[in-house]
Amino acid sequence: MLVNLNIIDLAVVKSLDLNLATGMSVLTGETGAGKSILLTALGLALGDRADAGYVRPHSKRAEVNLEFDLCDAPKAQHWLKEHDLDDGQTCIIRRVVNQDGRSKAYINNRPVTLQSLQELSEKLVEIHGQHAHLTLLNADEQRRLLDTYAKNQPLLDQLNQCYRHWHKTHKELETLVKASTDQTAREELLNYQIEELQQLDLNDNSYAALSEEHSKLANLGQILGTGLALVDQLYEDPQSVNSVLNHSVSELAQLARFAPELKDICALLTEAQIQAEEAAQQLRRFLETQEADPMRMEALENQLGIIHTLSRKHHIKPDELPAQLSKLEHELDGLTHSSERIAELQDSVAKLYQHYHQLAAELSEQRRIGAASLQQQISAMIKELGMPQGEFLVLISDVDADSPKLNGRDAVTFLVSANPGLPPKALAKVASGGELSRISLAIQVTTSNDKSTPTMIFDEVDSGIGGGIAEIVGQKLRRLSENRQVLCVTHLPQVAAQAHYHLYVEKNHDTDITSSSVRLLDDAERVEEMARMLGGVNITANTLAHAKEMLFQSTAVTTPHHTNTGNHNQ
Repeated sequence: MLVNLNIIDLAVVKSLDLNLATGMSVLTGETGAGKSILLTALGLALGDRADAGYVRPHSKRAEVNLEFDLCDAPKAQHWLKEHDLDDGQTCIIRRVVNQDGRSKAYINNRPVTLQSLQELSEKLVEIHGQHAHLTLLNADEQRRLLDTYAKNQPLLDQLNQCYRHWHKTHKELETLVKASTDQTAREELLNYQIEELQQLDLNDNSYAALSEEHSKLANLGQILGTGLALVDQLYEDPQSVNSVLNHSVSELAQLARFAPELKDICALLTEAQIQAEEAAQQLRRFLETQEADPMRMEALENQLGIIHTLSRKHHIKPDELPAQLSKLEHELDGLTHSSERIAELQDSVAKLYQHYHQLAAELSEQRRIGAASLQQQISAMIKELGMPQGEFLVLISDVDADSPKLNGRDAVTFLVSANPGLPPKALAKVASGGELSRISLAIQVTTSNDKSTPTMIFDEVDSGIGGGIAEIVGQKLRRLSENRQVLCVTHLPQVAAQAHYHLYVEKNHDTDITSSSVRLLDDAERVEEMARMLGGVNITANTLAHAKEMLFQSTAVTTPHHTNTGNHNQ
């Protein structure tokens, strides 16, 4: 469960350190006091998208820290161990947002990706937003809720994996079958293109080697002229390098008789003379082997011209032609053996198709069993929530049963009959805003009973109801908190009265920048807040008495003996 929420410089919250306990906690306050920013902070820490607007004015960054006790979260413990992020029975999540909107996420002080943070968050916290009744009208959401209630996720994962494999294989088969219809023409074209490239013999004569040879022949006149001149300068001329070095060695040898330390320099010059003579000899031998070859030059120009033509034809660089040849040969080989591959794919598609429908039939059966139980429980609950004649039904029908599709072959539709004698119709066509809110709440509470998520957050899901119905909603949420932590944002005193703990959000205008704070109310403060929620601005003695009576009739003032809570904020 969530044991601590710490916020620093996030929007209207300068600093907040809030301890939370098991059981049911409500969060109340005036409209605009900042209740939503706490849920924003929770969502941000759990993986929601970051935004530079979250950073409090004049601050460098915003930071949210969540501390969880993992004793009631075995799935989260297992996930942390799998990813080498476990740190005993405690998990600390940290999210930092900078002024430029960039953010970083940490689990147990180790940096993680946003995707990893979201995967872990799903195993720790479940948030039901105030617009949940609107998403309830979506067909995919209705199917998801039924599958969640019926614990169909493992089977659904198998079916979707089978579908994706079938879809990929089926698509490859269609491509091959389509290609086979004009296979002969394609084979002829490939054979022609391959023959063109093979005639170039680029494996033994690469483009780079041919270009180098062509460049040498094209510049042979300059090579011969300059080379012969260099031979003269190095060795043949009276003032050649060799003659100058020979004279220098002779003169220095005479001096070395008087200065022995000059012998090393004399040796260096001797070595230089030998090197210059060897260079001149090698250059002469090279020049003697060079001769103009107009026929070879013409052949090279023709081959390079063909290479450039083919590179333009295939829209590649000249040195990429060998790779293109391998690619075309591979495609031709594939076409040659495509009939064998088509047979293999047809067999795979048939087997996957059969396996898919086996899984789909099993999933449909589980959905029907789950639907029967779900509609019974929801019908009973909406009667308690002020729809005494209400009947809730889950309709499951086949949709294009022959063609595999994601999430199975069932269309799941939630129906309701609000009044006796009227046939059930889809929620969007029958339920009013208030009725839809009650049905949504009934579904959320019912589908949550079997979940292992240790912390559940309800954001004004009780909107659109009031009076005695609101009290029943509070009782349902309290009952839900018997085996998990429940945090509820509400404007209804009937719901707030059912909580084990009451947190109050208020704004502070003492500084230039508005800030919000949260504090745990004691019994006396709780009566005053309940009275405010009941009576508005003018709180009378009767209003206070009514607030005390509501709290007395509920058991919310009795704190569970195994928990404790506290808070500090600014």
